[in-house]
Amino acid sequence: MTTHPTLNRRHLLLAAGAATGSALPTAWAQTATPAWADVEQAARGQTVHFNAWAGSEQINAYIQWAAAELQQRHGVKLEHVKISDAADVVKRVRAEKAAGRGAGEGTVDLIWINGENFAAMKREALLGAPFAQGLPNFRYVDTVGKPTTLNDFSVPTDGLESPWGMAQLTLFADSKRLPKPPQSTAELLALARQQPGRLSYPRPPDFHGTTFVKQALLEHTRDAAALARPVTPEAFASVTAPLWTYLDALHPHLWRGGKQFPQNAGAIRQMVADGELLIGITFNPNDAANEIAARRLPASVTSWQFAKGTVGNTHFVAIPYNAPARAGAMVVANFLLSPAAQARKASIAHWGDPTVLDLAKLPAADRAAFNAAPLPGQVQQTAPALPEPHASWVDPIEKEWTRRYSTGG
Repeated sequence: MTTHPTLNRRHLLLAAGAATGSALPTAWAQTATPAWADVEQAARGQTVHFNAWAGSEQINAYIQWAAAELQQRHGVKLEHVKISDAADVVKRVRAEKAAGRGAGEGTVDLIWINGENFAAMKREALLGAPFAQGLPNFRYVDTVGKPTTLNDFSVPTDGLESPWGMAQLTLFADSKRLPKPPQSTAELLALARQQPGRLSYPRPPDFHGTTFVKQALLEHTRDAAALARPVTPEAFASVTAPLWTYLDALHPHLWRGGKQFPQNAGAIRQMVADGELLIGITFNPNDAANEIAARRLPASVTSWQFAKGTVGNTHFVAIPYNAPARAGAMVVANFLLSPAAQARKASIAHWGDPTVLDLAKLPAADRAAFNAAPLPGQVQQTAPALPEPHASWVDPIEKEWTRRYSTGG
C-alpha cells in the first residue's frame, strides 16, 4: 500500500485540531506539510484514555512505564482504561455515534485493537482520519517483511491504525515429556491418538482457541485463496468442510474426550505445568520464556511453530472518530513505535512481544538494544507467518464451532 505523505500529514493534523475542540491553528491551515512539533504542542497537557486489554501483569506494567515516559517527555498523561474485550469498546463507540456524539465528544482516545474489531470500526466509520503513516517513527516499520503491518486480517489498514506488535501461533511443551513435537495439525492428530486425553485447546470464542481452529482450517482446506475474501454462505460451506472432518476426528482423543474445553490459554498453561496436558498454546512466541523466567514453567520447556507456518498477525492501536485527545493519542502511538519502546516491549524481562520494526532501518545504537541472547523457552527456528483469514470469517467459524461442539466448559 502506498500513500501520499503530504496528504497523510495534513489530514492527520486537521483531525488533531478538530478533535481538541478548538479552532485549527492558522499555521496548520495554511500549509500542507506542518511540522510534527505542532502535533506535540497540541498534545501537551492532554489526557489520553487508552482502552487496552488488562489481562497480563507484564503488559499492565509496560503501559505504566510508557505512561511515565510520555508524561516526562511530552507532557501527555496516559490513562490505562483496563478492559477485558475490545469488542465492548467498539460497542461503546458505536453507541456514541448513534447518540450523535461528534468530534471531541467521545470517551475513547486510543484503543488496542485488531481483527474483526478493526474491520467493524472501519466499516462503520468509527475511526478518525488516517494517521499512521504520518507518525515520524512509522518509517522504521517493517512493511515488507511483515506485511500484516498494513493488512489486518486481510483488511487494508489504510493508515487508520498504527502497528504495535507481532503475534504468531506458537506451541510449547516440556521436552522431557515430549521430545519430538508435532510439526502440523495432522501430526497433532496422530499424537492425540497415541496420547489420549493429554491434548486440548481453548474453547472458542477465546481467541487462542479460534486461532487454533483457523490453523487447522488453513492446513486442511482445498481453497485457501477464498479465505482472503469476505465470507459468503456458499464459500463457508465448501471451504470449511475439511475443517469439521478434521475436528471430528481429533476431538474424541482430546482432554475429557473433547466434551469440554479449557476456558483459555492460561488454564492450558497451568495444566501443562502440572503435567496434565502435553502441549500449551500461545500467540506470543516468547510466552514460554516469560513463564520460565517467572519460574512458572521448568527450563526444559521448548517452543516451536509448525514447519510450514502458523497463523500470524499484527496488533495495532487506533483512534476513534470522536477522540477528545486526538493529538495526544497520535503522540502516544508514535512513542509506542519508537525504537526504545519497541525494544523494551520485545524484552523478555518486560513483555516479550515481538517488534513491528525493521531492525535494519534502525541506527546501530538502537538496533543493539534488540540483540539479547536467546533465553530458554524462546522459539529457536521461526516458521513462516500464515496470513489470517479475512475478518468476516471469524464470527461464522465461531458460531459453527459452538453449534457443533459446545457442550459445556
